[in-house]
Amino acid sequence: MAFLKALESMRFPFLDGLMQTFTFLGEETVFMVLALVLFWCVDKWKGYYLLSAGFLGTILSQAMKLICRVPRPWVRDPGFTVVESAKAGATGYSFPSGHTQGATCSFGGIARMTKRTWLRWAMAGLIVLIGFSRMYLGAHYPSDVGVGLLVGLAVVLILYPILQRAKDNVRVMYGFLGVMLLLSLGYLFFVRFVKFPADAYEIDVNTKTSNYVNALKNAWSLLGSLLGMIAAFTVDQKTKFSEQAPLPGQICKVVLGLAILFGIRVGLKSLFGMISDALFWDALRYFAMVFFIGGVWPLSFPFWAKLGAKK
Repeated sequence: MAFLKALESMRFPFLDGLMQTFTFLGEETVFMVLALVLFWCVDKWKGYYLLSAGFLGTILSQAMKLICRVPRPWVRDPGFTVVESAKAGATGYSFPSGHTQGATCSFGGIARMTKRTWLRWAMAGLIVLIGFSRMYLGAHYPSDVGVGLLVGLAVVLILYPILQRAKDNVRVMYGFLGVMLLLSLGYLFFVRFVKFPADAYEIDVNTKTSNYVNALKNAWSLLGSLLGMIAAFTVDQKTKFSEQAPLPGQICKVVLGLAILFGIRVGLKSLFGMISDALFWDALRYFAMVFFIGGVWPLSFPFWAKLGAKK
C-alpha cells in the first residue's frame, strides 16, 4: 500500500484524466476494435490470433481472480481513495489486473506479429503505461499489474506458434479451438459448482451485484464467444473470405460492421432481458456477436472489394 499511497499523493486533475485515458486503452472495447480491424482488413489469421489471445487471457485471469479473491485497495484500506472515474471499470476482485492482461494480449500480440522495431517498442510502452495507470488510479496493487502482465505475455508467446501452424493446417486450428472450448467449459463448471467463501456472494453497494455473479456472467459470455468462433471458422472454411479491399471499402466495412455489431450487442441484451434474467442468455448474445464478426459480416466483403476499385 505504501507505493499506492505515494502515487495517491501525486494526483492532480490533469494527470488523473491522462491516466484514465491510458486505462481506457486496456478495456474490452479497444481490444475488440483492434482485433476486428486486423480480422476484417489486414490479415484474418492475425485477427484469429488476437481474438484467441484475448479469450484465453480472460479465462486465466478470471479464474485467478476467483481463486485468490483479493479485495480492491480501497476495500482493504478504507483510508485509501480511488480516482472516482476509474471506479466503474474496477469491479470484482483485484488480482490479477484484467486491464493489464488485456492490454498485454492486445498490444503484446501486435508486437509479436510485427517485424518493425519501433512498433514493438511503442506497444511495449503502451502496456507499461496502462499497467502504471491502474496503480495510479488506485484500482490495483503492483502485484496485480505484474501478474496480469506475465499472464498476458505467456498467452501471447505460447499461442503465436500454434496459430502459425493452424494457418496451414485446419486440423490444428480445430484442435486448438477444441482445447479452448474445454477450458471455457471447465471455467464455467468451476464457477457454477465450486462453493466459495461468503465474500464472493456479497452484493457490492456500487455495482448492485456480487463477484460470484460477475464471474458466472463472464463464464457464460466466454463460452458463447468460443462457440461463436468455432462456428465462424467453419463458415470461413467454406467461403474463404478475402480481407483485401480499396481504402473506401475498408473504411465502410469497419464503420458499418462495428455499428451493426454494437446494435446486436445492445439489441439482444434488451431483448433477452425482457425474456429472462438467466445468465445463459449472455452466452447466446456473445455467440451471435462473434458469429457475426467471422461468419456473417465477411459475406459482404466482395461488395466492399468493389467499392472504390479502379475500373
